[in-house]
Formats: sequence, structure tokens, C-alpha cells
Amino acid sequence: MSLDTTIDWIEDSILERSRRLREAQDMHASSGSTTDQSTLSWLVSHVRKLLVASQSWFVVSIVGAGIGFNAAVISIITEWLSDIKMGYCSDGWWLNQQFCCWELDGDEDIGCDSWHLWSTVSVARWFIYVLFAAAFSFVASHLVRSLAKYAAGSGIPEIKCILSGFIMQGFLGFWTFFIKSLTLPLVIASGLSVGKEGPSVHVACTIGSLVAGMFGRFSRSQSKMRDIVTAASAAGVAVAFGSPIGGVLFSIEEMSPSFNTKTMWRSFLCALVATVTLSAMNPFRTGKLVLFQVTYNRDWHFFEIMFFVVLGIFGGLYGAFVIKFHMQVASFRRKYLSKHGVAEAVTLATITAMVGYFNQFLRIDMSESMSILFRECEDGGDFQHLCATSAQWRMVNSLLLATFIRTLLVIVSYGCKVPAGIFVPSMAIGATFGRMVGIIVKSLHRAYPTSGIFSVCQPDVPCITPGTYAFLGAAAALSGIMRITVSVVVIMFELTGALTYILPTMIVLLVTKAVGDLLGVRGMAEEAIRFNGYPFLEKDNHVYDAPVSRVMRRDIYTLRATGMTLADVENYVDAAKVKGFPVVADDETRTLTGYIGSHQLRRAINHAKRVHDLTRDVLCVFSPDPSDQPDARWSAVSTDQGMEPDALYVVDSPGTLKLWPCVNQTPLTVSSKLPLELIMQLFKRMGPRVILVEDFGTLVGLVTVKDVLHLEPHGRLNSPIIAWNNSGTLDGALEGLWTWLADVRSSTNAWYRRVFRRWR
Repeated sequence: MSLDTTIDWIEDSILERSRRLREAQDMHASSGSTTDQSTLSWLVSHVRKLLVASQSWFVVSIVGAGIGFNAAVISIITEWLSDIKMGYCSDGWWLNQQFCCWELDGDEDIGCDSWHLWSTVSVARWFIYVLFAAAFSFVASHLVRSLAKYAAGSGIPEIKCILSGFIMQGFLGFWTFFIKSLTLPLVIASGLSVGKEGPSVHVACTIGSLVAGMFGRFSRSQSKMRDIVTAASAAGVAVAFGSPIGGVLFSIEEMSPSFNTKTMWRSFLCALVATVTLSAMNPFRTGKLVLFQVTYNRDWHFFEIMFFVVLGIFGGLYGAFVIKFHMQVASFRRKYLSKHGVAEAVTLATITAMVGYFNQFLRIDMSESMSILFRECEDGGDFQHLCATSAQWRMVNSLLLATFIRTLLVIVSYGCKVPAGIFVPSMAIGATFGRMVGIIVKSLHRAYPTSGIFSVCQPDVPCITPGTYAFLGAAAALSGIMRITVSVVVIMFELTGALTYILPTMIVLLVTKAVGDLLGVRGMAEEAIRFNGYPFLEKDNHVYDAPVSRVMRRDIYTLRATGMTLADVENYVDAAKVKGFPVVADDETRTLTGYIGSHQLRRAINHAKRVHDLTRDVLCVFSPDPSDQPDARWSAVSTDQGMEPDALYVVDSPGTLKLWPCVNQTPLTVSSKLPLELIMQLFKRMGPRVILVEDFGTLVGLVTVKDVLHLEPHGRLNSPIIAWNNSGTLDGALEGLWTWLADVRSSTNAWYRRVFRRWR
């Protein structure tokens, strides 16, 4: 995947300001009519203002409704495809097992007369199950490879790059939306250890981009388009988890690099409309927005905090382990399997089906598995004797095996050439581990009911709820793999509606974050961005201990303010193949006078050649004279049929093409001695495409985001995970662990010495 260009957010904001001023001037001109028409003109002017103001809300509402409808259709098809691997309904082939057998109580071995298994022989059922899984994965991977290669993967790392200003042509296009929506149910039904929540965010963003692109007010403004895509990402999370507020917080915490109040309200409205649409369609016919939505009625006890801490530690270790080994698998996949995406997906689906069929928690869909593990035993949660005391240790072994196998499958499956997310697989892994811990704690309470820690439990009331441990384990695993906290708390709260479990969830996630920070782990999305080489600035502030001059480009292409013919400019621009040119007074002094984008320059020249009969010997001027004033000879050139004056030129009668109206005469400049930390802040907060470097008015270089990212940061606390990532071996990890312990000991001793001096 190639990044075609970047967006200069400063230039985009200037153009947007010009559009707003021109719209205000047009409205003012239309209202300044005669006395007889003043009332009508005033009314028309205010109606236009109302329509312009309401267009954003209208577009956001359409986007939300489309996202909700698409999510409902995908959920319905996914459920049917998942059940068709086991059997079919004689009352209607389009009915899944739940709708075919309303009296079914979650146990797939207890069917009804209308639901028929494909065979009564276990080996035949296993073979058909594997055959369906292989067929689903083959169709999905073949469609992705043939029609829409951008439909593969999660899409969240790329969406983060797009929202930060990098344009990826086709990534939010129609074919990506269509193929990803079509293949996502096939991938989930194939049984691959991947989820649909991450791809759902990508699909939602494509819907937002396609709908907003139909309106000129959004298609010509990159900042407005970014707001719509950000709102769509919030709606994608909202329909995936049934959590509109959590979706908004996720878009703030994980997706958008800059988030203002207007964007927040648009995200909230989009998530609300999408959730209402999904609720109205009711795809599961349960009144719930997601399959694993539950409600807890019991309270928790303070002695359980020690077990909650165990779940938090597991979440942090799980995230570090999976991210580390997934990066190794991704490197192997890029080196050896890049041309065998279909065969890889089919092989993984076949192996997953063959292995997972013999474990009751791996055989069923991950969302359905979580809905079972989250339930209380008294609320229909006894799936295949999950709550039976006589089978508790058999269930512990089964849950432990499911945790281990699914972790390995997630490592090798995530990233293959099909739509693949990691949200739900991680939550399913955390749920199986958490339920296992909950069963162990419950068995301890049964064995030692009068011990110290269990003395607060009432004798006739269930003391331990294993389903809540599964719920907390799922939250810990999700936070550990994505490195997010606040949005996970809100999402889990909206899933359960149990306000009493907010504190345990916060404790678990804080422990998970502490473990991840201690190991120096970044989120899966950030690691994928780094692995793919996308020029994306992280939110963390690193100490680079270097000035701008260390990374700036010194050999740059410049344009002279005067003295260049049209032929010289065209040949120079075609040969340079860069995104823009600094304008200097002359080549000797290199006094900076401005900056012009190459695309804007080409557009102005082509328009001038088309409108005026210009020869290639005409002189091009990039710097204004004191006598230059705007007049009627100015021509507007823009991407929207000349409606916006975002590229201007003047053709003089003596044969001079004045291009200085295209030139940004106040570009963002810095000194070569400025620290890189401040350059990082300028790129993140202001979003320029390029920053020019000058010393006392003389141009000495320029710097882009890629230039900064090529320099490794200094002053970051070493960790065994970082050392392992650099070396890729166990020896490197052990060496990194020893170095990390030495750093911690040195820092601790220094802290004690400072405290001792102050005490003395």
C-alpha cells in the first residue's frame, strides 16, 4: 500500500476560511437589494444559512443510519453462516438455529424437530464442519485478492493514518466497502480466530466517506471530511458493542489525532443514530444490541480485588505476548507468504476448524461463547454443565486449553489476507481465562467457606459470580492488546449496565496498563503502523536530544522568484517530482520568500495555458511587485469548477505570468537549532505537510514527518520487550531484562538518595 500524498491542514484551514468569507459575502450581497425586496432577500439569506448549518447534521444522520443498517445485515448473515456449518432448518433454509428452535436453551447438542444436523455420525459432522470453514475462507480471500485488496486486515491502523492527514487512494472507496461487507460474515463464519469489530470500524468509515463525498461542501474540504470519518469510526464501535458513548470515547482516545467539540457532537449523533437503527432492526431478536450483552445483579466483595489484579496482570502479559509474536509472524508472512494469501487463509481456517471442533468453547462463535461465559449460572448460563460442581475441574481444563489454543490461533490468523479484527478474539481469550479464574475462586469458597477471606460471604447467597470474572478478563485482554483504558471501561459498562462493577473494571484496566507500560508495549494498531512504515506520529512525547538540523533535508528543489520561463518551470516541476517548492529570491542568497505546492502550481499553469495563448518563453513571477493589486484579470482555478479562489494567477500584457497569488508568502518556518520535540508538537498540533528551516532569512533545508520518524528516540526507558523486538531472540530478551532491571535499580537508588538528602 502506498501513501499518495499528505494533507496540509494549515493550507486546508486557510482555504476553508476563504470559503466561509466568500459565502458570507455572497449572502450579504444578496441581501443588499432594494427596499421592496429587502424582506424576501432577508428571508432567503436566513434560509440559506439554516440549510448550510443543518447540512452537517443531515449528512451525519444519513451516515449513522447506513452504518446501523449495514451492521444489522452483517450480524444476521453471520449468525446464519455460523450455524449452517452444523445443520439446517427444515422450516426454512434461511433460518439459523436460534430462530428455527425458539425453545433451544443454548446447548447445540439438544436440538428440535425442525433443526437437522448434516449427519448423525460424529466423524461426518466434523468433516462437513471443516469443509464449510475451508469454503468460506476460500471465497472470502479470493474476493479480497481479486476485487479489493484494501478490504484485508482490520483497517484501524490505516484509518488512524488517514485521519492524521495521509491520503490512501481507494482505501475508503466503494469496492472496499462492498467486498469487506460481503466477505466479513464469511470470515467470521469460517471460524478463523479473528473478529468483525475492527473491520466494522473500517466499513463504517467507508460509508461516511462515500456519503459525505456526495456533498460538495464536504468533498472539497479535507477537514470536514475528517470530521465525518471520525464520527463514522465512533458509530462503527457503537454498533459493534452496542455502546454509543464508548464509541465516541474510542474515537477520541484511539482514532482522531485532533478532536474538537464540534467533532464530538457529530460523533455522538452519528453513534446514536447508528445504535437506534441497529436496535430497531433487532438482528438477534432478543432486544439486545450485541449477542454477548448481559446484566449483573450481584455485588462484589473487597477480597476479590486480589483476583481482579491477577486478571489485570494477565491482560498486560497477554497484550505483550501476542503483539511480540504477531510481529514475528507478520514479518514471516511478508517475506514468504505475500503471494499465497488465499492458500494461507484456507489453511488457517481448516486447521482452526479441525482443532477447535473438539473444544466446546472453540467450536461455537466467539460472540456466542462470550455470551455464555458472561452469564450468571442462575440465568441460563449452564452451558454443557459449565456451572455443575461435579464438572468444575473438567471445565477449568477446557477453558485453559481454549485460552492457550485461541491465543496461538490469534497470533497466526490476525493479519492474513481477509477482513480480520482482534477486538473480539482478545475478549474471548480474556473471557475464557477469567471464567477459569472465577471457577477456581468459587471452588475455593466451596472448599473453605469459613476461611478468613470468605467470612464476609452470606451462607445462603451465592458469593462468587464466575461470569463477572469472564467479563473483567475480557476487558483486561482488550485493553492489553489495544492499550486503551477509558473507552473500554465505558464500553463494558454499557454492555452490562452494572454500575457496581465500574470500580473493579477500572482496577483491572489500570493494572493492565501498568504491566504494559512496565514492559514498554505499544498497542497493536501502533505496532502495525510502525511495521508497515506509515509516517504516523505517536501520541507519546519522546526525547530525541537532537536539533532539527540533524534530520532536515538540505538538498532541496527551489524556484526562483523571478527569471524563470514557463518552459523552465514545467521542466523543473516534472523532473523534481516533489510535493512542493520553496520560493527563493535567487540561488546565491537563497532568501526565502514563500512556498508553493506542486499540484496547485500545475493546476494554475494548465488553466492559464488553456485560457490564454501562452508561449513557453513567457516569464513566470512568484513574488509580487509593490504595484500588484487584485483586479478583474484574476482567474480562479480550483477542483470544484472555479467556485473557490484557491489558486490564482495574473497574465500581464507584456507576456508575464504572475503566479505569486498561488504562493504561500508566510510558510511555517523554524530555526535549524530548534529541538526536535518542538517540531513533533508542530506536526501533531498544526498538521503542516512540510516545515521549512531557515537561519536569518536564508533557506537551509526542510523537514517532513518521515524525516523525524527516521531518527530513533533517546531517553526512553529500556524494557525486555523492546530488546526482544530489536533482537528477535530469547538471548536479546534476557539481556534486555537484565538491562531493564539495572535501569530500575539505578533509578530507585537515585530517588532514595534525593529523598534522604531532603530528609537530612
